[in-house]
Amino acid sequence: MKLLEIENLGKSFGNLEVLKNISMSVEKGEVVAIIGPSGSGKSTLLRCATLLETMDKGSLKINGQVAACEVSGKSEYVSKSELTKIKNSFGLVFQQFNLFPHFSVLKNVCDAPVVVEKRDKNQVRKEAMELLEKVGLSGKENSYPCQLSGGQQQRVAIARALAMKPEILFFDEPTSALDPEITAGILKVLRQLADENMTMVIVTHEIDFARKVADRVIFMDEGVIIEEGDPKQVLDNPSNERTKAFLQKLEV
Repeated sequence: MKLLEIENLGKSFGNLEVLKNISMSVEKGEVVAIIGPSGSGKSTLLRCATLLETMDKGSLKINGQVAACEVSGKSEYVSKSELTKIKNSFGLVFQQFNLFPHFSVLKNVCDAPVVVEKRDKNQVRKEAMELLEKVGLSGKENSYPCQLSGGQQQRVAIARALAMKPEILFFDEPTSALDPEITAGILKVLRQLADENMTMVIVTHEIDFARKVADRVIFMDEGVIIEEGDPKQVLDNPSNERTKAFLQKLEV
């Protein structure tokens, strides 16, 4: 089953065309890594896929539900109530964590399932404690974000996204604000999720991680998908010259 389907996505900011006829899909249980130079459109693609940006043209389906379809060359979105339902089917982990500073770690994780989904408080709390243990934060439930390291805050953000029991998780450069040692811990959590068949789309600059964990790698440049396929093929034996040039700059 396809959990994400994008067809002919186009997006411009003023006169700047950022995304040009992007089409991609993600199967249930698949881990897709999106790589490419800064300004290639990776984060904008993720923001369109997660309804943070509106597409100018193209169609979008998430978890089998139509979010937008193309009518007369323009994207037309479904109603707000339908979009809210769709938003509850996926999770998004940001580069800068976006935790509530005045909430404890536990309240950050529990808030949306209790307030948005009206789930039982005690059950949500139990699940949240299990998630915190899973991401290596046992004993930190009463701490506040300001008392945590960047890596710990990112783990809370991952636990918070998982608390909503998403069908698919999106990550926008989840390790770019972290130092290498802390990055390794976050990547270990993502690898664990991949082993549990969590469907994930990860915009990343961690090429080695993409090689080891992703089922498929997409290389973007200048708003288009240049190459995609098996990580070994795209990263170790790319067929496109632009992909080769990008990877050589990284000395991978």
